[in-house]
Amino acid sequence: MAILPVLKSAITIMIPIFFAAFGGLFPTLAGTLNIALEGLLLSGAFCSLTVFSFTGSVTAAVLSAVLTATALSALHSLAVFKLKADLFISGLAINLFSSGLCVVLSEKIFGTKGVVTSNNANGLLIWYVILGLFLLIISHIAIYKTPFGYRLRACDKNAAALVSLGIKPVFYQTTAFLISGFFCGIGGSFLSLNLGAFVPGMSAGKGWIALAVIFLGVKKPLGILAAAFVFALAECFSNYAQGFWQIPAGFILAFPYICTLIAIIVVSVIPYKKVQ
Repeated sequence: MAILPVLKSAITIMIPIFFAAFGGLFPTLAGTLNIALEGLLLSGAFCSLTVFSFTGSVTAAVLSAVLTATALSALHSLAVFKLKADLFISGLAINLFSSGLCVVLSEKIFGTKGVVTSNNANGLLIWYVILGLFLLIISHIAIYKTPFGYRLRACDKNAAALVSLGIKPVFYQTTAFLISGFFCGIGGSFLSLNLGAFVPGMSAGKGWIALAVIFLGVKKPLGILAAAFVFALAECFSNYAQGFWQIPAGFILAFPYICTLIAIIVVSVIPYKKVQ
């Protein structure tokens, strides 16, 4: 098994998980949880490929994905923080809405039942890696070195202190949801642009995996990067193993999720103070 092809495949798998996990990190630090990551990835994937098929511009495609996912995330935050909807029901509604809307729009725009094909954009991987590392650095600075980051984390640690200073925690929680949409839009655009096609359900649980990655990475930017890469490497290994080992396919396909489950158990038994 050649190292470089495996590494490239793992990074390709990691990118949407990494961006979705980073998107989910900000609401988590703000004391809430965005479980709509799956739907945000999927909407970003569909919108980016649609725009790319008409314009041929990767920049326009990525921007459209970001705007779409951010708008859906804004809708989610409006339902939760203004209309007082249940956080989990609203998140699931966004996931289901995105899945159904993509199919409906593909039929109206392309006359298909959800599958949309286009020319894939070449050389995207390196640019997404560079963008991801850049945003990781910016996020680390914003979270740990700026007043915004202090107040964001205070929403979870001591929201009463913010209120006593006349600061509204809901503002930072809403902003965190918008940032979540921004990151998920980028991750979703890579899914479809790199493949050159959109397939219903192509996010394939990556939004849910991203939620696990947040906690496996102990809610820290570098930890999330490492956790996303480990999971991607496990999935890549399972893909290659299907052609080498005489092991039931079901077990091989479940291998990444087994690794995730084991990692969650290991992290959960580590004393909390050690991972802070």
